[in-house]
Amino acid sequence: MQTILACADALVARGQDVRIATTADGPVTWRSSRARWEFVDDLAGVRADIDESFPWQDFLIVDDAMYGSRARENTPLRVLLDGATQNDDSIDLGYGAAAHARWFHQQFDLVRVSPWVPSREEPLDSVQEFHVGLATHEMTRLMQSCDVLIAPRLGLRSAEAMAAGVAVANVAAENAVELGERLIEIVSDGELRDQLRQRGREAAEQWRAACVAPRLEAFLAR
Repeated sequence: MQTILACADALVARGQDVRIATTADGPVTWRSSRARWEFVDDLAGVRADIDESFPWQDFLIVDDAMYGSRARENTPLRVLLDGATQNDDSIDLGYGAAAHARWFHQQFDLVRVSPWVPSREEPLDSVQEFHVGLATHEMTRLMQSCDVLIAPRLGLRSAEAMAAGVAVANVAAENAVELGERLIEIVSDGELRDQLRQRGREAAEQWRAACVAPRLEAFLAR
């Protein structure tokens, strides 16, 4: 949903007339949008210019506010893990990676963010902060307060972390131990964190609305 709203706003900024059809009772409260909202009882009767196969992952947009300057590093480091255990099995990988790093004496505060309250299976004794249902501006402030993001899957949150100057811990393997080893490397090496932040911010420029919107417009025109 966040990507859809960001894409809608980017197209509106280029003079396009964009509507968002929804069965919800009203606009979302965690993010504003300049698109027209259309509230319907059934989406089956809504004519859509984009079908469910539209490759949203190719048009990630990071809000400009996320690119702001971040504070200096924290002591101990703040390590962010984002997602809901109810529908994201990668969160277990993230918890496993954090546990592995701590087993090898790495010290950091684990900061959790989820759209919903924690499930009963979450190891909350390993978490120093747990945030639920943050609005966009609240997520921006939290991201910019952190030092490292555990990203078992790459996506919008890892793009936001790069834009915010947060080092991203990610490996291709579906293995908590390997992800934990990568986390150990990043947490224990300040020079590596600086390098990841620099490369991440350079890569994140491609996800600014001003860069994505022309590509999105051209795709839709085809």
